[in-house]
Amino acid sequence: MGTRVRTNLKPNDGPRHYIRQWRKHRGLTQEQLASRMDVATSTISQLETGKQGYSQPMLENLADALGCQPADLLMRDPLREGSVWSIEDQLRSVPMERRNQIIAVVETLLKTG
Repeated sequence: MGTRVRTNLKPNDGPRHYIRQWRKHRGLTQEQLASRMDVATSTISQLETGKQGYSQPMLENLADALGCQPADLLMRDPLREGSVWSIEDQLRSVPMERRNQIIAVVETLLKTG
């Protein structure tokens, strides 16, 4: 007799990833993400709801389309306050003229030590 591993997961616990949150964080619709990945919109919908599983290649394709790492999709909810950790993510929401000012300040700080 083999050993069974029991979990506390119920069928309705939902997906164990943050694909929907990353899509929303990037300001994309399901249709836009599907277009970036060259898949059907229904595929994105089913992935987000947990009705369809994902493979490593699918996870890598999603991460590429969402501008993050595959592990981020499994471990980081970008919508949770304080969870965005990269300056690049912060700069995306800043208008271009302010972005250039911020970069200039950072470069000056780096030069002065």
